[in-house]
Amino acid sequence: MDLVLRGATVFDGTGADGYRADVALAGGRIARIHRPRDGGPRPSARRTLDADGLALAPGFIDMHAHSDLALLRDPAHEAKALQGVTLEVLGQDGLSYAPADDATLSAVRTQITGWNGPGDDVTFDWRTVGGYLDRLDRGVAVNAAYLIPQGTVRAMAVGWHDRPATGAELDRMRSLVDAGMREGAVGLSSGLTYAPGMYADTAELTALCRVVARHGGYWCPHHRSYGAGALAAYQEVIDVARSAGCALHLAHATMNFTVNAGRAGELLALLDAAIDGGCDLSLDTYPYTPGCTTLAAMLPGWALDGGPAATLARLRDESSAARIRQVLEVDGSDGCHGVPIDWETIEISGVADPALRRLAGRTVAALARDSGEEPFAVARRLLLADRLGTAILQHVGDESNVRAIMRHPAHTGGSDGILMGDKPHPRAYGTFPRYLGTYVRELGVLTLPAAVARLTGRPAARLGLTDRGLVRAGHRADLVLFDPGTVGAGATFERPRTAPTGIPYVLIDGHLTVDDGRRTAVTAGRSVRGRGYRVAENTQHGA
Repeated sequence: MDLVLRGATVFDGTGADGYRADVALAGGRIARIHRPRDGGPRPSARRTLDADGLALAPGFIDMHAHSDLALLRDPAHEAKALQGVTLEVLGQDGLSYAPADDATLSAVRTQITGWNGPGDDVTFDWRTVGGYLDRLDRGVAVNAAYLIPQGTVRAMAVGWHDRPATGAELDRMRSLVDAGMREGAVGLSSGLTYAPGMYADTAELTALCRVVARHGGYWCPHHRSYGAGALAAYQEVIDVARSAGCALHLAHATMNFTVNAGRAGELLALLDAAIDGGCDLSLDTYPYTPGCTTLAAMLPGWALDGGPAATLARLRDESSAARIRQVLEVDGSDGCHGVPIDWETIEISGVADPALRRLAGRTVAALARDSGEEPFAVARRLLLADRLGTAILQHVGDESNVRAIMRHPAHTGGSDGILMGDKPHPRAYGTFPRYLGTYVRELGVLTLPAAVARLTGRPAARLGLTDRGLVRAGHRADLVLFDPGTVGAGATFERPRTAPTGIPYVLIDGHLTVDDGRRTAVTAGRSVRGRGYRVAENTQHGA
């Protein structure tokens, strides 16, 4: 044996109560689980860790991550590694870097600079989903699965234009999705408040989801509204998934803004009805109230038509800027979920231009008061100066909704963590220990076995993984040891990059990536490929 975890309390990822056991690892897998009742000699190994007083769980799975470039630029990736995350799902919200041609890649890099940085420190030596996954296979901090980004696919086939796809363009999109699934993607993501994915109608989305369904994948939409019209937006994606026969995973599923305060019950009733009707449905949330996105995402969809350069041109034009202000502040922009924007809730979290770093941590409203300007004038000038690269926190959530939704049986955990900026959202560094410390130990919203299942076994099942997500003999040794009495998020809104407490050991494929609370130099993470790839690979080899 390589390693024995001695005397841990095992929470196996199924939701069952914990039990005391020694867990022996060999060759990157769980070789033996020995309970006191089993009798006989306890397992031994080259190294033994005393896990008395610690909980042993499968490694946490972040179902909604924005580490697409962070994994490539940062071998340590402490934001996730120290939390006990052993697998992230990338390619979220319909915008990422594969598949892409040169022109699309350039525009996407600009569009999501606020999420991932400009990427000047990354060599983009891939253009396909398979090429990106191969790049991860050179060795990264944690394992990663990938969703094909529907917005990027649309940009390749249609461009950044607000119009229906032609038949030929839809055929090309279906071909790109089919190729991505065969190359290892686990599904398709959409960002239906982000250009250009937001320009797709339900027929287009249904056609793409049918391709995903053929490969056993799932659709993960950021739907068209989390504010005004949220329930209708949820119903739309349920209807698409049902029509396509595709599994559905709802991205950061919540009800935000004052119009939805206390209305989680209505959403959960809608989801229960869908599940009762046969919809294969799951969801993820982060355990915080504020959201995080880019300032440019607040703009109305028509202002984003044509891509980043066209958006900047409209912002420079006085007449277009006046129209944008009207929609933002009075009518309610589709980018701001149909709710008139409250500049007091818009906090600058990061900028692309280092000369603007002094603005981080300030709200647009506060900056306007300081300068004596109108808030829109401040936001407009910032968007232009930062070339749409500004990231924001949006303080619009409702705590009662957060708690109610995380209790739902279809719930899983996702950080939606944006790692860029001087004051990023603390969820990037604190989501998983916050679930265990705040919502389990302190508030009792979830039991410890239930929380572990939401962070491990349940997401692994959604991803179709048969040898991860559970503490079970033969499974991969992706594991985390934590102290239930001290585990907690160190990250706060004031100090968002603070490491968590109470997570001394993390293993990927049996390798200690965190040892006694410190990140090791091990980069044992690799791509985790979906059912479509496994079928294609087996077919290729005649299995």
